[in-house]
Amino acid sequence: MRLMVSLETKNLTLSYTDKTVINKLNLKIPKEKITVIIGGNGCGKSTLLRSLARLLKPKEGSIILNGHDINKIPTKEVAKKLSILPQNPITPEGLTVLQLVKQGRYPHQKWLQNWSEKDEIVVRKALKATRMEDLIDRPVDSLSGGQRQRAWIAMVLAQNTETILLDEPTTYLDLTYQIEILDLLYELNKKKKYTIIMVLHDLNLACRYADNIIIVHNKKIYAQGKPEEIINEQTIKTVFGIKCKIVEDPLYGTPMCVPYSKGKDLNIA
Repeated sequence: MRLMVSLETKNLTLSYTDKTVINKLNLKIPKEKITVIIGGNGCGKSTLLRSLARLLKPKEGSIILNGHDINKIPTKEVAKKLSILPQNPITPEGLTVLQLVKQGRYPHQKWLQNWSEKDEIVVRKALKATRMEDLIDRPVDSLSGGQRQRAWIAMVLAQNTETILLDEPTTYLDLTYQIEILDLLYELNKKKKYTIIMVLHDLNLACRYADNIIIVHNKKIYAQGKPEEIINEQTIKTVFGIKCKIVEDPLYGTPMCVPYSKGKDLNIA
């Protein structure tokens, strides 16, 4: 049984060279929920996600994991609690699905330790959860976009952490595969109680799948909460600089953004 992971930031400031991207941010991630980070291009969404996974050291402030500064915890210990799937991961040529998924067990390996029965069980469960059991001998680079992303998610599951961070997991996928991947993550959250934190560009999909949305704007958290509580026309105009109409999703009742554009009416400003 995995321990509950608590993740938060305190006065977090992130920067690249001399450019501050996130400034004095205080944030708590709800456990066992799907949190989606949204915001305009270049606002720091991916930077924030990378820092939560300890891939980027803060300029100031701290990221707190279970009451401790994440940057003071040994790397392998962090990797047993948090796993991250970056945007567009690169697969070594010829690597099979099974070989890729087995790499998720690395944080749990000890010096001179042989592959254990537990390792095998966890890998098989990860393959089953992502419906990749029949593709274990296929080279990852020969798979379709959706299959390839499921293989990477299986590797993350094999890491056996209760908190999963994903940076744009649906990028470059067509609509069919986008829904396939987001449905998979939804199932993992609802059935297995994984805490999922991801960056998404598609606002309507974010509203449909998120329990909690974090809007990043002007280096800070502009708003955080349930989609129906914080997504409105004024917020979209302020954060994305676009005029829109917010209506109810006819299938799920979540907020749906319909942007104004020239479209078929050239009189729309």
